[in-house]
Amino acid sequence: MKTLTIDVVSDVACPWCVIGYKNLEQALEQLEGEIGAQLSWHAFELRPDAPAEGENWREHIMAKYGMSYEQSEDNRKRITAAGEGVGFTFNFTDDMRTQNTFNCHRLLHWAKEMDQQTALKLALFEAYFTDRTDVNDTSVLLDAVNKAGLDRDSAASVLSTDQFEQEVRNEEGRYQQMGVSSVPTFIVNGKYAITGGQPADVFVEALRQIANESVDSA
Repeated sequence: MKTLTIDVVSDVACPWCVIGYKNLEQALEQLEGEIGAQLSWHAFELRPDAPAEGENWREHIMAKYGMSYEQSEDNRKRITAAGEGVGFTFNFTDDMRTQNTFNCHRLLHWAKEMDQQTALKLALFEAYFTDRTDVNDTSVLLDAVNKAGLDRDSAASVLSTDQFEQEVRNEEGRYQQMGVSSVPTFIVNGKYAITGGQPADVFVEALRQIANESVDSA
C-alpha cells in the first residue's frame, strides 16, 4: 500500500474546509488497502485582523465577495446542503459573527504533539458552525479540547501564555510564501496541491494519480 503525506492548510472559520476534509475522508475510505495517508493540519487565518467582538458574518461575506442578500442566502443553502451530504451540520443564523481563530491554531499546534489534530479540528468546526459558539472564548475552546479527548488543564496552560504563537505565525508565513492564498488547500507529498472543497471522487482520482506518479519516479 502506498502512503501519501497530506498537509491540509485551513481555517476553522472556513465552511468549505470541513466539507473538503469530509470528502477527503470519504475518498481515503474508498482507497483503503490501496492508498493510505499521513495527515497534518496547518494554520491559515481568513480574518487575522478580525476584531475581538467579530462582525456580522453575512455583511462580511456580502462585502468581501460583492454578493447581494439573495446571493448570500443561496450560498448558505448550498453550503448547508453540501454539509448534509458529508454528515456535517451547518446552523447559519442572521446574527452569526466572524471570529478571530488564532487561539484555535495555537491549540491545533499543541494537539499535533499528541497526534490528535484531526479530533480537535473537527470539534472546533462543530463549535463554530454547528453550535454557533465563540471560538475566541477560552471556555468554548476548552470544551472543544475536552470533546476531542485531550487534557483540558494542559490546554488551559497553553491559552494562558504565548505558547506556540510564534510557531503559528511562522507556519502561516511559510504557506503564504509557498503561494497558498485560499483554503482549503491540500498539499500531497509536498508538491501537489488540491484546492477547494472537492467531491470525494475528485480526491480519489487525484490521489491515485499522485500515488502512481510517485511509483513511476521511484
